Amino acid sequence: MLFTLTIITVSIIFLSMLSGSIISFIENERKAAIRFFISGIVLSLIFFIPAFFPWYIPNEITTGINILFYGFLLVLFFPRPFTKRKEGIVPREKIDERDTMFSRDLLEPNTKNFNTYYSRNPERKLKDDKFRKNPGILKEGTLFYDKHIFNAAEANFDIITNNRAFVTGPIEKTTKKLEPKSTSPFIKQLAKKYGAINVGITKLKTEHLYSYRGRSHNYGEKVENTHQFAIALTVEMDHDLVRNAPYALSVLESSRQYVRSGMIALRIAQYIRRLGYDARAHIDGEYEVICPLVARDAGLGEIGRMGLLMTPEIGPRVRIAVVTTSIPLIPDKRTEDFSMIDFCKTCKKCAEVCPSKAIPFEDRKEIYGVLRWQIDQEACFTYWTKAGTDCARCMSVCPYSHPNNFLHSIVRYGIKNSPVFRKIAVKMDDFFYGRKPKPLKLPKWYKSEKSNSESET
Repeated sequence: MLFTLTIITVSIIFLSMLSGSIISFIENERKAAIRFFISGIVLSLIFFIPAFFPWYIPNEITTGINILFYGFLLVLFFPRPFTKRKEGIVPREKIDERDTMFSRDLLEPNTKNFNTYYSRNPERKLKDDKFRKNPGILKEGTLFYDKHIFNAAEANFDIITNNRAFVTGPIEKTTKKLEPKSTSPFIKQLAKKYGAINVGITKLKTEHLYSYRGRSHNYGEKVENTHQFAIALTVEMDHDLVRNAPYALSVLESSRQYVRSGMIALRIAQYIRRLGYDARAHIDGEYEVICPLVARDAGLGEIGRMGLLMTPEIGPRVRIAVVTTSIPLIPDKRTEDFSMIDFCKTCKKCAEVCPSKAIPFEDRKEIYGVLRWQIDQEACFTYWTKAGTDCARCMSVCPYSHPNNFLHSIVRYGIKNSPVFRKIAVKMDDFFYGRKPKPLKLPKWYKSEKSNSESET
């Protein structure tokens, strides 16, 4: 009986580790694949040896090892409810888009907007002067400049710019009578058919909106949005290309998914307008809302240590677009996932690898009524203008960013249900993938003039 139990235990261990090794190999994670395989052999021997040599090792020890193994699994995966918490989630102030780094980057020295902004915010000028000394995002002379990839990324952003006319549009004069119970799921399924991986609906709240716009074509315009609902959607960024971060292919993938998410939002907004209801798409360069906040309240994830939306399936490896509308919809109920926040508290891997040291190691603080982590946006953006890419190093190393497959789904289940497992999962990720994993080498389909330098950090 004891021998049979041991064989079952060894089979579970070895097959699990072998599966992890095969999946890691498929994911181009060679280091993890080797470590999974070796761990499977070592752990199997720990159980096999007592079973095959009972005259040297008492049965009581073999029984104890088996009990410890199954007890360990029980502790890790047995669901335990969270203690109810009270957390501030309503900002006291709106964010002014003119304060974001993208808007500040567009300010031209010695212009009216430039002088007005820094006369109102003199403490920011010294920091902003630093990034203005650098070549800039997607510019020649940056650390990871690649003429092919950077121009391909610029082409993607050109597509977004050229489609701004469809952000809003004329509304059909005849309003179709609709039932929210059927309209809401249809819009979600339509967005998924267009390429979204997840879609959520929330009531549009005051704190979701910027106070003033801050891009070149709308600088200083007050945001006046009276829509009742917001539809948030996410698209997945390619795992291998994100793993190339902070090198050139990561920004190509980022721009590609800005286009993809934007086009889905434009289609959904136009569809709603054809039904006789107002709708506005919020895409790159045309945001009136803070997309991560909308997506969080629509039930798509939580805001993590790096300041990005953390989705349960693939972490921060997403791009977001939003459609605000007057069409009657049924909002999704948001269930706060404290397990993700707790994991971020323990992990800190993104903070350790951040080239600009912009991500805090400390616990969350209350900022404008919200308990959150606040990154140093000036330090982050200054590195972007030096690197030429939007970095994404934090996104690439996040344990939640692993592909959504069988292996990582099991780990995410343990993280969600066990506080013990959340701490162990960080150590496991460090062991198999490294505490500071190197960027993934360029894929075979593309080799640039800088291929050799991009294979190392």
